[in-house]
Amino acid sequence: VLVIPHLLPQQTHCCILSMHFYFFFTVAFSDFLQKMKMVPIPEKAYGGFFEGDCYIILYNKKTSNGFITDLHYWIGKDSTQDEQGAAAFYVTQMDDMLGGSPVQHREVEGHESEAFKSYFKSGIIYKKGGVASGFKHVETNMYNIRRLLHVKGKKHVSATEVELSWDSFNEGDVFLLDLGKVLIQWNGPDCNIAEKSRGLALARSIRDDERGGRAQIGIIDNEKDSPDLMQIMKTVLGERRGALRAATPDEKADELQKANVRLYHVYEKDDNLVVQEIATRPLTQDLLQHEDCHILDQGGFKIYVWRGKDSSKEEKRAAFSRAVGFIQAKGYSATTNVEVVNDGAESAMFKQLFKRWTEKEETQGLGKVEQVKFDVSQLHARPELAAEQRMADDASGKVEVWRIEDLHMQPVDPRTYGQFYGGDCYLVLYTYLTSGRTHYIIYMWQGRHASVDEITACAFNAVELDKKYGNEPVQVRVTMGREPQHFLAIFKGSLIIYEPEPVVRLFQVRGTDEINTKTIEVPARASSLNSNDVFLLTTNQVCYLWCGKGCSGDEREMAKIVANIVSKRDKQTVLEGQEPVEFWAALGGKAPYASDKRFQEPTVRYQPRLFECSNQTGRFIMTEVVGFCQDDLDEDDVMLLDTWEEIFLWIGKTSNTYERNEAISSAKDYLKTHPAGRDLATPIIMVKQGYEPLTFTGWFSAWDPYKWSVSYWEICVSSGSRMERTSPAYKPHPKSNVNSTSNYQNNNAPSVVSAVTNGNGAYPREVLINKTVDELPEGVDPAKKEYYLSDADFHDIFGRSKDEFYQMPRWKQQNEKKQHGLF
Repeated sequence: VLVIPHLLPQQTHCCILSMHFYFFFTVAFSDFLQKMKMVPIPEKAYGGFFEGDCYIILYNKKTSNGFITDLHYWIGKDSTQDEQGAAAFYVTQMDDMLGGSPVQHREVEGHESEAFKSYFKSGIIYKKGGVASGFKHVETNMYNIRRLLHVKGKKHVSATEVELSWDSFNEGDVFLLDLGKVLIQWNGPDCNIAEKSRGLALARSIRDDERGGRAQIGIIDNEKDSPDLMQIMKTVLGERRGALRAATPDEKADELQKANVRLYHVYEKDDNLVVQEIATRPLTQDLLQHEDCHILDQGGFKIYVWRGKDSSKEEKRAAFSRAVGFIQAKGYSATTNVEVVNDGAESAMFKQLFKRWTEKEETQGLGKVEQVKFDVSQLHARPELAAEQRMADDASGKVEVWRIEDLHMQPVDPRTYGQFYGGDCYLVLYTYLTSGRTHYIIYMWQGRHASVDEITACAFNAVELDKKYGNEPVQVRVTMGREPQHFLAIFKGSLIIYEPEPVVRLFQVRGTDEINTKTIEVPARASSLNSNDVFLLTTNQVCYLWCGKGCSGDEREMAKIVANIVSKRDKQTVLEGQEPVEFWAALGGKAPYASDKRFQEPTVRYQPRLFECSNQTGRFIMTEVVGFCQDDLDEDDVMLLDTWEEIFLWIGKTSNTYERNEAISSAKDYLKTHPAGRDLATPIIMVKQGYEPLTFTGWFSAWDPYKWSVSYWEICVSSGSRMERTSPAYKPHPKSNVNSTSNYQNNNAPSVVSAVTNGNGAYPREVLINKTVDELPEGVDPAKKEYYLSDADFHDIFGRSKDEFYQMPRWKQQNEKKQHGLF
């Protein structure tokens, strides 16, 4: 029990930035509070934060059920206690005005939540100064700037203004020298492609938003190959003396820390705040009492304050101060993130910390679970439907099945496809066509009674089968009883799972059509029956079709199909309540069984989550990507997509071998350490970059199948991020050529670099068009012939500039290249 003296917010001035973001568009409304007055902030200034101030951000997101609202108050490292207290007070006032629906967040400079950082796609810039220094927000086309920005982060970047000195640099990060009309991106030698790409996105954002597109960007990826840009840097920073500092790793909380959730009851006693621990993981929703307030501590990584709808106004208003007091009493860092949620308006992240969560509008109590039918012909037109229904296609492809025997693959008779034994492991290869291209799925089915050796052999043989098909297949681990819908569908309603063979067998049939029907053998006793389903009881003389009172006609029809597979004996339909004596005798006599309507189990309305995976510290570390999109899938990463019903592991082409080999065990660790106490039998699906099924791509709002063929270096060249001119204030060496694209050159750069630095920087069109690989000049990349054209030839052939061409969808680029003999 913690006893914490009251911490009351003080009402003084603060800076308020209010932003309304909507799904698909942004409303141009933004205000800044200075001396208790709201003053508009230019939309182009979003993402810039002065370290001496506090800000409030209002974020609205449109969903299928209305709007989700978040209120963040941001604390600059140089802001005063008065400003911080006032910011918390104003957030509470705004929450009251909005009817208690927003989720409230406390953010500290440099330690912002992933949700906060996701609002600013191009990155966050921390600026020196504040209201007291009489600052003015950056206006478009202002060039009187001289600053150095330290850029950190692979997914959501932040840039801190640091001292204009070589002492500020290190080998592992990106630095941006901003000189108004000239922006120079310096990439540390230990930077990866993702960090360089995010740094370039920030540089382009500054150029386009703050400078009206008039500034020039240069990139230094290898100092020796960029003498012109290095000359400018030396002019500003002086000569560098000594070696650069080593890279400093980012601090990350691991999943073991995040899994250590504890729930506390918060109440008043003798003018003090008392916080009493009441539960640890896995938490259940009924622990939250409507008349109370609770604190949920996620291992010191994040603090949640839950405000019951029947708690007093005083308790609700003190939420942030209580959280801060709790942080101090526990000895946590002052930068700990705080989220305040209201009873009935909880955030998705909060609900996902509980074992189960029932929404107010969901059916409470008993109710028959209805099978939802859908039109499989809509899957390719609506990839989000494919993801939700977990259907890669319409299940009309080719099926091949092997059983693991003596640790090797043995083909299964096609006449018995769909019949699995709980003591065995199986490999199922599913082959299908999409848009004329062949795709593969390898299902690894693990019986409940299979040995460890058989399970290991199943995984090993799956790897060998994967190699046989060019490492293209999607790999899905399936545990008995947790089969995904697509797995059921490929067996056309005839999936039957047998236990070790007894004389009398009882099967439970669930499903209404060929897509969702599954039959599982259960113990042959009366207590196994359930009034909601159809059961098949097979004996040496007859096969009984027992129809519970709650089953439907569709379920009975599917059971008849299954009955012809499990038994060749005569079939006898038995209605619940009209069973013959022989029926009960076969089950060992009558006994109580589930006769009420099936319970509608509370469900979590799960928001898919994406994580970047890493094992650099020796234990499994993941960084969550909030507000994710396809761009967040980096080629040198292993990514984990959690959709609750399934776990996807996306394997980037250039991810390291260790991470690829450890992917499955890492996913299992993730399930083990999840605060909600997840089911360890959750299917794990391994997806390779470039071979993603609809069940994966459907979770992304927009998916470009051609994205992976465009590299960071191609973006550098095609985005106009070259030095087209320099500021007169900086005069490079007379022999240098600032227009050269050597700014982008390094060992991994495409061969376009060597081409454009020869002679006039281009090849004549006749040596490129309709030429085979052997006929091309040495060093020319055959996949990028158009890069080697002069700007004039390029425009003459394609009718547009290179910048305009590379803004087109990839498939359009390919089509035009084919038409002009440059593909």
